Amino acid sequence: MTYKIIFTDIDGTLLNKDRQLSPLTLKVFEQLRERIPVVLISSRMPQAMKHLQEELDITHHPLICYNGALINIDGKTEGSKEIPWTIIKDLHDFNLELDCHISLYNNTDWYVPKMDQWAKREENNTKVTPQIKSTNAVLEDWKNSEKGAHKIMCMGETDKINAIENHLFKRFKDQLHLYRSKDTYLEITNKDVSKLTAVKFLLDKHFNFSLKETIAFGDNYNDFEMLKAAGMGIAVGNARPEILAIAKQVTHHNTEDGVAKSLQQLFNLSQF
Repeated sequence: MTYKIIFTDIDGTLLNKDRQLSPLTLKVFEQLRERIPVVLISSRMPQAMKHLQEELDITHHPLICYNGALINIDGKTEGSKEIPWTIIKDLHDFNLELDCHISLYNNTDWYVPKMDQWAKREENNTKVTPQIKSTNAVLEDWKNSEKGAHKIMCMGETDKINAIENHLFKRFKDQLHLYRSKDTYLEITNKDVSKLTAVKFLLDKHFNFSLKETIAFGDNYNDFEMLKAAGMGIAVGNARPEILAIAKQVTHHNTEDGVAKSLQQLFNLSQF
């Protein structure tokens, strides 16, 4: 099979233990740059992905952000699906007693009520600094401008995050994707979109390739559909058991340059 495009997750997949692109990864993608387009696809916001695009010298290719809820092509929004304001308000009211951290994202805006340990950790991980603004104030602004959230991130103690997940599942299971990236994190997006819907959108509207011609890399639950549908869905060795079970290939861990080593084999690239 001749593969024509690569989609790769970032955290836990492409980045090393220091959350950076390793020297081998940079060399491998440099060899591929003129041969095949590479699209970064992540739950991250645009600013947390663009510096990686720049390092890989692939800024001319699209970005898929927020697990598919925002698609950017040439710096312009070509696909967008938000969580409705009413759901955000319901979550905010439910969380008043729990007092978990709630980050609200819309396009390039990231709002946090305060710079607590959770906000600082995400700032360190993504190299993006949030805007400090109360959830009430954000909700008021968004109500007036008819905006919603491309992503909500809830962070806190496991039992409290469990409570939020259960509440949202009971009330909005047909409207929301709920991803537990770890026990203390709950990522929320609109159920109408996923990484796979974003991949299909780009293949149809921008690249004119088929799913059979795609290579996709991932490690977590939000990569499941994409890896299963891709022509070559590859899991890194540290992936969740459910992802390992459906992957067509399993490569090395992300900390062992799994993506780079897999591409070296698939495309007969130079060994460094």
